[in-house]
Amino acid sequence: HSLVGASDDYRNRFIHELPQTFNPDRFDAVKIARLAKLAGMKYVVFTAKHHSGFCMWDTNTTDFNIMNTTYGRDLLKDYVRAVRGEGLAVGLYYSPEDFHFLHTHGQVIRRRFPEPIPRDVMQQYTDYVAEQCTELMTNYGKIDVLFFDGGEGPLQEKSKEVSWNLQPDVLVTRGAIETPEQTIPGIASEEPFEACITMGTQWQYKPTNDMLKSGSRLIEILIETRAKGGALLLNIGPAPDGSLPSEQETRLREVAAWYFINREAVDEVRPWILTNEDDIWFTKRKNSNTVYAFITGAPD
Repeated sequence: HSLVGASDDYRNRFIHELPQTFNPDRFDAVKIARLAKLAGMKYVVFTAKHHSGFCMWDTNTTDFNIMNTTYGRDLLKDYVRAVRGEGLAVGLYYSPEDFHFLHTHGQVIRRRFPEPIPRDVMQQYTDYVAEQCTELMTNYGKIDVLFFDGGEGPLQEKSKEVSWNLQPDVLVTRGAIETPEQTIPGIASEEPFEACITMGTQWQYKPTNDMLKSGSRLIEILIETRAKGGALLLNIGPAPDGSLPSEQETRLREVAAWYFINREAVDEVRPWILTNEDDIWFTKRKNSNTVYAFITGAPD
């Protein structure tokens, strides 16, 4: 987001200098996939491209990608292989919105457009995201989940169209269902939703001053989400070298220890007639009359 409204100096620094320092050589996709599975996750979503436009895969659409860094490898390929190897569903986050494209096509980098992007540029823009989605949907085998963020309107619609044409069974979360950020709906929902929650205060790695939620709080968030009929997309932010910060790993392991004992109460369940009574939350087994009660808010 820092590119929006930035000076020429900063844009050039971000686009040309920053990739040269990027070397996530300690990224361990297998370790992350195994931790996700232990914590009860059924799918993982990896940020293939955020709004900046930097691509984490070997793409023919732009030089602004991971192959032109010190790392110089297709990290996305390793991720897909690892997640699939652990029997989890493979998910990708993709932003049709692309600040680098706007920059290279003479457009002001912004998120709101009081005046439309010129028609010829917009056609190139939609062709660009279509080509990127084609790469993602054809070069990495079966993709199970897609999360489209930003680029509402023709850009996002084109992304969904291309992806569904190439992989008709792919589940689109953001772009097709409700995906509240940093919050859980107030009441149970009959419609699917995915609550997107961070461990700390932001999505990316923060080297200092990040207030991480406790493991107990993360478990309570999982319980509330399942009691209301939703899925929890719990965020981790690897460090610049690709490693998982120890504080985040310990919290995942705490969730995993709890899940090992209590998994039948959050897997294959639906909301009961009541979501909760004060700090006691309920889930109901999908195809039986079994009801589970969780006592929360009791530190001892």
